[in-house]
Amino acid sequence: MERTDTLRAEVEKEEEDTGTSLFHRVMEQRKDLPDEDVKMVLQRLVLIGRLPHDVADRTELGDHYSRLHFLLSKQHMWDQMTGQLLVYPTFVLHVIESSRDVLLAVLKDLRDMQLQTDGCLMEAAKVVSMAHVPHSRTFHQWSYKVLDAADVDPLSEGFEEDEDTTETLVSSLLSALHKLAEHLERPKKTVPGSVQLLVSQELPGKLLSREELLSPEEQLQMFDSPVNISLGFGQVNRSSSLNTV
Repeated sequence: MERTDTLRAEVEKEEEDTGTSLFHRVMEQRKDLPDEDVKMVLQRLVLIGRLPHDVADRTELGDHYSRLHFLLSKQHMWDQMTGQLLVYPTFVLHVIESSRDVLLAVLKDLRDMQLQTDGCLMEAAKVVSMAHVPHSRTFHQWSYKVLDAADVDPLSEGFEEDEDTTETLVSSLLSALHKLAEHLERPKKTVPGSVQLLVSQELPGKLLSREELLSPEEQLQMFDSPVNISLGFGQVNRSSSLNTV
């Protein structure tokens, strides 16, 4: 009897070590899922804005978001923030991927920044898109790049102001960001200075004039507003804008 108990203990110990218990099997299956699927619901926020005319050093905006990224990584240890900040000579394009709480923190920081009467680093900001991304991240880390005039394409080519719809411009911007992310995944690659591989600065420039896009303040108000239920179509809507939540 004593030997039987010993053998049973050895078998249970072996099962635990080799991961044959139900707990280990469940955890093993979860290992196959992307980290964001296990820990959080991943969302992507795309922001655009304009640099102030009197900005002295464009790296200040990148440094600001570097500090914010560090702070949020401490406050939300499991909600890794990835993305790309592109600082053009005139415009700004920022993509952030993380949890809803982190994205809301970024929006609140941008709202507070624009309320400053002195030292504002970004003006006329708009939310191009805020959407669930259930599959995977587009970017594997967060970084920023300050682009010189020689690195970007002229504003006069590629698009006609009166012909391009907001939907077309948003689609073109998201497609260009996807191509940029694919390029960054290649070994020993950084944000390129070639016009063929950069996201055109004309896209954020034209989208800033579109009234359909929400400001950070309006996006935050939308989160706090009640959900509007349309009984006629059986849909739940928060806003008629292009932003998806």
